Amino acid sequence: MNNLVTFLPFIVLIGAMFLMTRSAKKKQQQAASMRDQMTPGTGVRTIGGMYATVKEVGDDTVTLEVAPGVHAVYAKNAIGAVLEDEEYNRIVHGAGDDLTIDTPVVPDDASSLTEAADEQPKLDLGKKDAPEGSEGGKTEGKTDGEADAK
Repeated sequence: MNNLVTFLPFIVLIGAMFLMTRSAKKKQQQAASMRDQMTPGTGVRTIGGMYATVKEVGDDTVTLEVAPGVHAVYAKNAIGAVLEDEEYNRIVHGAGDDLTIDTPVVPDDASSLTEAADEQPKLDLGKKDAPEGSEGGKTEGKTDGEADAK
């Protein structure tokens, strides 16, 4: 009985390690089958987050078109997801109704930002102009922050 209590933590540890390796192998198999679905013309996302179109599939590598006419060779393991055509087009080309944005578009130049500034009232930042000679205002020969010498 005493020996069983001594070996029980080791038995539990071995069982947990078995379950972890089993789930890791299952994830690797799912990733490999996902990568096998790649065919030329398929949209993919790399593990670095770049979206591209598959141009050519090799044994260990895949050639991706990352921009029109720009091809790059990646390891197959660098492919994070194979995307459906609809999802790829929605993300890359902005196709779809769910990408409407209500926020204003930032202009290319600042001219439209400065034109309207003349029409807007000046901002009050809380600093009031005090008349000259008053205690709160600036007096001759003194700068802000100097103490009155009386």
